Amino acid sequence: MEKNKLSRTVQKIKAQAANTEPQVVTFGCRLNTHESEVMRDHAKNAGLQGVIIFNTCAVTKEAERQARQAIRRARRENPDAQIIVTGCSAQINPGRYADMTEVDRVIGNDVKLEAESWGSPSHARILVNDIMSVKETAGHLIDGYEDRTRAFLQVQNGCDHRCTFCIIPYGRGNSRSVPIGVISKQVHALVEGGYKEIVFTGVDVTSYGHDLPGSPSLGQMIRRVLALVPGLERVRLSSLDPVEIDNDLWRLIDEEPRFMPHLHLSVQAGDDMVLKRMKRRHLRDDVIKVCQKARGLRPDMTFGADVIAGFPTETDEMFENTVRLIEECDLTFLHIFPYSEREGTPAVNMPQVDPAVRKERAARLRALRDIQMQRFLERQVGGVLSVLIEKDGLGRAENFASVRLDREMEPGQVIDVQVTGHDKGVLSGVVLEQEARISA
Repeated sequence: MEKNKLSRTVQKIKAQAANTEPQVVTFGCRLNTHESEVMRDHAKNAGLQGVIIFNTCAVTKEAERQARQAIRRARRENPDAQIIVTGCSAQINPGRYADMTEVDRVIGNDVKLEAESWGSPSHARILVNDIMSVKETAGHLIDGYEDRTRAFLQVQNGCDHRCTFCIIPYGRGNSRSVPIGVISKQVHALVEGGYKEIVFTGVDVTSYGHDLPGSPSLGQMIRRVLALVPGLERVRLSSLDPVEIDNDLWRLIDEEPRFMPHLHLSVQAGDDMVLKRMKRRHLRDDVIKVCQKARGLRPDMTFGADVIAGFPTETDEMFENTVRLIEECDLTFLHIFPYSEREGTPAVNMPQVDPAVRKERAARLRALRDIQMQRFLERQVGGVLSVLIEKDGLGRAENFASVRLDREMEPGQVIDVQVTGHDKGVLSGVVLEQEARISA
């Protein structure tokens, strides 16, 4: 969570202090976004009042620092509130949060999704299980998502792989999948509630189905859900492993117009030696082949990527290979992270890159991200995009671009927009009337 966003979040909590309904502050990934809504429903149904729930992230030290800062500020602004901390950081190190005088309770990552965890005030101050003992991921039905027209739906949790830099498996446990029937039921409920677009999320979403009877693949699951819920207009995926795109998923990319032309790849680096030391499942050439194949099937395909700068042993030449990969694959929606040491991971014991060098490399990648985005936005000008209206005159195009409209429109509509320009990373456009859409 960025610093200015963190400040706005705390200000929102203060402004809503008089509201006794449970409030949730979410850090980290899209999976956390879904789980926050589940917890909000559980806490509300349990009759909890004056509660602030912090759903933490453990990907980086900075994410954890921001969570602790937000907790302290929330306590100062809301001295009578009950503060509950959960999420990956709380699961991995519950004692750190229990030792904070501002915190009333700490709840683990699996029990936070159980309604009974929120219903009794007699529970222990720390309610955290052995996450590795969890064997199933239930489908948690919710009514909707606050202030959203796109819904994030958990279809998988945990990870069986052990990348050398990553602490998340110790916060999420091993990989487990939600059955297709349960997913379909939730998708149907969301579509009935007016949602046009659903993002399927997970920690390692391409591992979906390995633990289910018949071992359905991710692509098979999506094809089945789209057949069972014909009213679903758009579907997206969260971060994908480049070497685990199954044949059914490739068929969706090729044949299914409801599958959006935007893939977010877990790239992490563009140098083979760094990737091997990260213990990733792909190499540089795998990323290039995936991008080429996807664009061959869908020329309008856009790509996002997660990239780590300054991983241990990364030389200047290795870093330049990452820069060149971003340019060669024309990656656009980039999430850049300077490497962050995570105690308990093998990478901590590798020769470290100087923190100042990590910071400088991350800054270079962010500058490249801005250039890539500028080029992408300029290519959109003059074209027509199908846009899902979200709120405040903004919408989301099929290719994931954010679009500002020339007029206010009711959220939830899917309309055609003629792109006229862009500013500060956002496209601007004119809503086409029906006649213009037909001729276009």
